[in-house]
Parts: sequence; C-alpha cells; structure tokens
Amino acid sequence: MEDEQKQKQKLKLYSNWRSSCSWRVRIALNLKGLKYEYIPVNVLKGEQFSPEFTELNPMGNVPVLVDGDVLVSDSFAILMYLEEKYPEHPLLPSNLNKRAINYQAANIVSSSIQPLQNIAVLKYIEEKVSADDKLSLLTYHITKGFQALEKLLKDHAGRYATGDEVFLADLFLAPQIHGAIKWFNIDMVQFPLLSRLNDAYSELLPFQDAMPEKQPDAPPHH
Repeated sequence: MEDEQKQKQKLKLYSNWRSSCSWRVRIALNLKGLKYEYIPVNVLKGEQFSPEFTELNPMGNVPVLVDGDVLVSDSFAILMYLEEKYPEHPLLPSNLNKRAINYQAANIVSSSIQPLQNIAVLKYIEEKVSADDKLSLLTYHITKGFQALEKLLKDHAGRYATGDEVFLADLFLAPQIHGAIKWFNIDMVQFPLLSRLNDAYSELLPFQDAMPEKQPDAPPHH
C-alpha cells in the first residue's frame, strides 16, 4: 500500500487546459482518485514542439503521462496504461460486448472527429481555405461523427454512454460534446442522446474538476 501511494505521488501530467485529449486523461485520473502534478504546455506558443517536449513525445502532442520511470504519450495509450496499472474504478466494463461498444465510441471521437481539431491541423486548414469553409468542414465531421454515435449508443446507453456506470466512452464523449457546443456552435437538438449524456456528465465531480476553466493554465477570460 505504501509503495502504491509513493507511485501515485510520482504521477505527472503534461497537459493543456483546452486540449480535449488532455481532458480525457484528467477525468480518468480524477475517477481513479489518482493525485498528479499538472505541468502546463502552452500549445498556442508552440511549447509542444520544443526539443524538451519532443523528447517526451516525438509527435509533439499533449498529453504525456510520467509515472515514475514510465513515460506514456497519446491519450488512448495513457488511459489503457492507467486502467492496467491502477484498476480501481475500472474504465472498461467486464461485459465484452459493452467493452467493444466503448472501444468503438472512443475511436469515433479520437479517429474521426478530434484529429481535425488539433491545433496544427487547424492552422494548416486556415492557410488553405476561408474561415467559413474551415468551420463548415469541422461542423461536417463533428455532425457525421455525432450521428454515428447516436446510432451506436441508442441500444446501449443508460444514465451514461454504455449503461449506468461511467466507462471509457464517456471520457471521450464529454470533452467532445462540450467543445462542439462551446467552440463550434453545433446545434445539439438533432442529438438528443448526446445532449442527455452531456447533462449527466455536468453533474459528476470528476468531470467538473477536469473542465478546462478549472485548470491552472486556463486564461482569466476564455
């Protein structure tokens, strides 16, 4: 127990307040009751591309988790590592079918929606198209992903995405839904299930404490 406690104190998370990938990991750490040191990375200033940071993650993306001698980058990899190392409050259900639904929902967010919102990708798109075209491209992919999620989860959702307990899918959905509403003005009327889940997440303390505005590097007015 003492060794486990020491290990918990060694956790460090390189994060950015607004990054949805960092946000997923913050929720997981909160759910599992793991204390960690928050190390802010200013992605607008390009700190993620510094030699120091690319030593930690050659891709130059947040988040990065340091657990003693173990270094893990990429939110999906971090979440899988945390699940195996710290099994309290499981992120995956024991039922294999439900587990598969969680993997699918997480992948729709992480592979089909979120990559277009990466800051480097956004800058590249901005150089090629107008602001209106950029927004329409992003809203198209968010809407397409949300439509798929509504269909995927309709027969599996309970209070949360795959039942009455919080699992992996919820960690990916919460930041994506919030960002879609706040930063991309997505009309959620067409997504009643996701809207309901968003309301449910807002009531949970581990989710509340992971919100962007609660992070130490959040600007005073955002």
